Amino acid sequence: MLAELHHVQLTAPPGSEAELRAFYEGVLGMTEVPKPAGLAGRGGCWFEAGAVRLHLGIEADFRPARKAHPGLRVTDIEAYAARLRAAGAPVTWDDNLPGHHRFYSEDPVGNRLEFLQSALA
Repeated sequence: MLAELHHVQLTAPPGSEAELRAFYEGVLGMTEVPKPAGLAGRGGCWFEAGAVRLHLGIEADFRPARKAHPGLRVTDIEAYAARLRAAGAPVTWDDNLPGHHRFYSEDPVGNRLEFLQSALA
């Protein structure tokens, strides 16, 4: 049986780790966690915030995820949108999910990210 989601992996182009760190740590407020020694040589970065785990793996033939995306629950979604805008990231609001406020954005390499908050909160 499935117990929980351990992580979501997105990909990024070679040499983009500094940009990824600036965005996922500096803008999203996540913490980088060390990759295991056996995986560290592959490049990329792993990030966590509470129970949320995102792994960014390096892919030589990189193409950003434009449709597939992680859905990240946030608190104070308006403030989070402002934080992303201030960092130069796009913010596109979408009201098609009943009971939620949500918007889409992108990381610095073009991967789609969804941010959402319950409208009942």
